Amino acid sequence: MRTISTFLRVGFIVLLVTMNTLSHALVLFAVAVIRLLAPTRGLRRACGALSATIAESWIGVNNRLIDTFTHTAFMVNDAMPLRCDGRYLVLANHQSWVDILVLQKIFNRRIPLLRFFLKRELFWVPVLGLAWWALDFPFMRRHTREQIARRPELAGRDIETTRRACGKFRDIPVAIMNFVEGTRFTAAKQAAQASPYRHLLKPKSGGVAFVLDAMGDALEAILDVTIVYPAGHPTMVDLFAGRIPEVRVEVRQRAITRELIGDYQNDAAFRERFQQWMNVLWAEKDATFERLLGSAR
Repeated sequence: MRTISTFLRVGFIVLLVTMNTLSHALVLFAVAVIRLLAPTRGLRRACGALSATIAESWIGVNNRLIDTFTHTAFMVNDAMPLRCDGRYLVLANHQSWVDILVLQKIFNRRIPLLRFFLKRELFWVPVLGLAWWALDFPFMRRHTREQIARRPELAGRDIETTRRACGKFRDIPVAIMNFVEGTRFTAAKQAAQASPYRHLLKPKSGGVAFVLDAMGDALEAILDVTIVYPAGHPTMVDLFAGRIPEVRVEVRQRAITRELIGDYQNDAAFRERFQQWMNVLWAEKDATFERLLGSAR
């Protein structure tokens, strides 16, 4: 009976989330068409702002569903003031797809809409792919080290895509999201990397450096987010089934100094300094993770 109850509960929540997504997506697509046909830049910018408002409404309804049906406690430590019309680079550790819902829950309507760099293949996800495109989420074609070794020009294409996306973001309130580890944490990945951190994978510095180089002078701050699930790494099903009793989050605001802006690709000395800075930040995040985990026991 408990299994049947959980199945029905999850199915009902998924149905509500799907209905919420479809209803908002239809409005978003209509605004996207108007934006494509708009004759003036001012009208296009107004449509872009309206699209972000529609997305925030979609997230707001999802947040209400989480509050109503899951009873998960969100313990958030972020005393600093945030602005919904600001410009931020958001960095976070990554353990589960639930991380995205956590970030949306704690930041929705407190900072601008979170925008992610997505794999190009995700454009073909039904409904959501077009929605991400309509919201100006950048789509990246990821290349392996072997491919780049054979064709070095491929590395430059990702950098150019980053610059084009950041060029759009310079003129609007934005929160650029980066999961610095590049993939979700697992013990197997941690062992394969020989990661020096207890709770994290090694950080990948390039993407962060490219964003800071492209629009560091336009960004106000870095929001350094640490997410901890005391009960273990969850799945979406765990969330909808009410199996995540608590999420602990700490947000630190970090200044963007001149030392963090430079040519990561061609300046070896800067690249080494930036990687050292990222490693120090990640060591502090690992200690924060341990402290949050310990306070939850």
